[in-house]
Amino acid sequence: MAFGIKRQELTEWKERVSRGDLAYLTHFWIDNRFPGITSVTKVGCADLNRLEHWCTEHGLDPRYIHRRQPFPHFDLLGRKQKEILMQEGLTDHIQRFHI
Repeated sequence: MAFGIKRQELTEWKERVSRGDLAYLTHFWIDNRFPGITSVTKVGCADLNRLEHWCTEHGLDPRYIHRRQPFPHFDLLGRKQKEILMQEGLTDHIQRFHI
């Protein structure tokens, strides 16, 4: 279940993804399969080659890209989520979602 974001944030993420930009959307999230995880960052990009390259650059396996059209994305969780958000200068995501 996703919560903690505004409709406008989701709309902007979708627009950026559709344009082929790399877009980051973090939200609170609860899933019993991942105990202790309270947020997820969706890194989306309609340009699958670009998204695959992004995964490789960050040491992530592109096989785990959710290739759902029209908004393909990679889900960042846990330590790697915080690490990449820091690298990308998205400290506001870290603070806002208590990562």
